[in-house]
Amino acid sequence: MGVLTTSLALGLGQLFDGAVLRVLLKSLGVTLLWFVLVAVAGWYALDWLLASGGLEDSLFAGAEGLRGALSLVLALLGLWLAWRIVAMAVVQFYADEVVLAVERKHYPAMAQQARELSFGQQARVAAGAAGRALLANLVALPVALLLLVTGLGTFVVFWLVNAVLLGRELQDMVWMRHRHAPQATPPVGRMQRFALGGVIAALMALPFAMFLAPVLGAASATHLVHRNLQGTTAA
Repeated sequence: MGVLTTSLALGLGQLFDGAVLRVLLKSLGVTLLWFVLVAVAGWYALDWLLASGGLEDSLFAGAEGLRGALSLVLALLGLWLAWRIVAMAVVQFYADEVVLAVERKHYPAMAQQARELSFGQQARVAAGAAGRALLANLVALPVALLLLVTGLGTFVVFWLVNAVLLGRELQDMVWMRHRHAPQATPPVGRMQRFALGGVIAALMALPFAMFLAPVLGAASATHLVHRNLQGTTAA
């Protein structure tokens, strides 16, 4: 785990380098914009569903206010559940810039050998990652709801699911730039992937760290992949 700890420390140290900071601010801005759009659309959709389900203004005095409050609570809950999905999809789209910035500073020889991904490839990767994350979290949702009474169980379920997902996605956003053969094996082991994904998934549940976590994950994954590659080469 020493390589992982070093990779996380190096990734954290590079968050405020010019090139990485620009991607951080850009991805954060796009993510927040999507959240505003989703929040507004979600609120109106939930308000309409509740009204169609019988909670109309004429039902009783204050029905409109109650419906609005319920819609707001449900929309915020949905956004909390969807945050990591939206944030990681946006970062996946800009991942090339994060990885390249880290490689140019720390692994210049590898940066020159990397293959560039087209706009279409980046869009497909981001959409695929978002789709897998959405499906996995929806499958986990019934179990998480059953464990809601435990207080901690719901968090653990979502953490486990997203640790596995994030570990794979973070590895692949780096490895696909250097994998010149489809059958090539990534240099990151399962436990390293899970540990990296677990750290980033935990950070994405914290109020302020959640904004930094996706880019930190991309930068740290870059160090992890290249340091493992260097170790394999040296061996």
